[in-house]
Amino acid sequence: MSINYLGISREELLIRGAIHTAKEIACQPELWGNTFNIIEENYEKINSFLKKVYNQRDLQIILTGAGSSAFIGDVLEGVFQKYLGIKTSAIATTDLVTHPKYYLGYKGTLLLISFARSGNSPESLQAIQLANLFFNNIYHIIITCNREGEIVKNSSGENTLILFMPPEADDKGLAMTSSFTAMLLSGLLIARIDELKDLKKQVQVLIDYGKNIIEKYVQELKFISKQNFKRAVFLGSGILKGIARESHLKLQELTDGKVICKYDSFLGFRHGPKAIINEDTLIVYLFSNNDYSLQYEKDLVSTINHGRRAMYSIGVLESDIDEIDLDFRLLYNNSRSTKIDEEFLTVVLVLPAQILGFFKSLELGLKPDSPSESGMITRVVQGVKIYPYKK
Repeated sequence: MSINYLGISREELLIRGAIHTAKEIACQPELWGNTFNIIEENYEKINSFLKKVYNQRDLQIILTGAGSSAFIGDVLEGVFQKYLGIKTSAIATTDLVTHPKYYLGYKGTLLLISFARSGNSPESLQAIQLANLFFNNIYHIIITCNREGEIVKNSSGENTLILFMPPEADDKGLAMTSSFTAMLLSGLLIARIDELKDLKKQVQVLIDYGKNIIEKYVQELKFISKQNFKRAVFLGSGILKGIARESHLKLQELTDGKVICKYDSFLGFRHGPKAIINEDTLIVYLFSNNDYSLQYEKDLVSTINHGRRAMYSIGVLESDIDEIDLDFRLLYNNSRSTKIDEEFLTVVLVLPAQILGFFKSLELGLKPDSPSESGMITRVVQGVKIYPYKK
């Protein structure tokens, strides 16, 4: 029996330079279960480390990474503050490295949580070294998919906790897919480590949601990818804005920039950015499952529908909303009786963009595993020179 991923045989995927990306997208629900198991197996170590950190005076948390890894911090910033009551900031390594004084100049204790797929990006290690230079009392959590990365080789000590994602999270394709969702889920679980036993049920629902998208909507998303859109906009409110940001990057990098993508919040999009909408635009609404937030989101859809219409609109929803007009509804919840906390939606809501990006890449004659025809974009960033810094 031939193996296939996303409805394409392994043999064809190999020929088209797409095998890694297809497998890494399709196998994510299983990966999420394995990721939960890793956090569960390391519960005592994580909990002990965090208790020591949380007892420190004047504690602040910085969530950092580069590119998609930085967007994980965008999602988790509000989650950490909500559940821990600790001042938390999402600051990319690319900002920390060039302007450390703006972000590392305060006094007190710092917990730096670094997300890194390969751990080989030059900025990742430099951000840690700069934080160590600025703070006498500092703790590190490093969440990575690569046991051999430079960030791992250069990090040790009782003030450092390193968590390795399952081996399959170290995706081989250019675009971060499984690595993004595995590290994001780990961050969500760490923020609520005291509730880990209860969260197991939510993670199982999350897995079911992911399977539903992959089993039910791949062909529909493939059809949409064949539409001749040249622009795409992803909208998400609150913590879902970080997923809109990651979604826009996935589609844009997998199409080698041939589809220009934007992202915003539902309310923010009203303030000028909606001028991008024209007859060549695909718009993807990542709806919250929070009834209060949904009121604003539905209003925005109505406003756009009564103005300059996009070529095609997709709504990604946990439960259907009858009063909004959409070209396509992706309903990932098979049962209205099940529902998960909004922050766990962030893990599954990136799947539509990953799948769209994959099929649009093939539609454009590109190789999803290495879509950059000029080599301008690489799996591990190239050409970054690190300069010495004196405090």
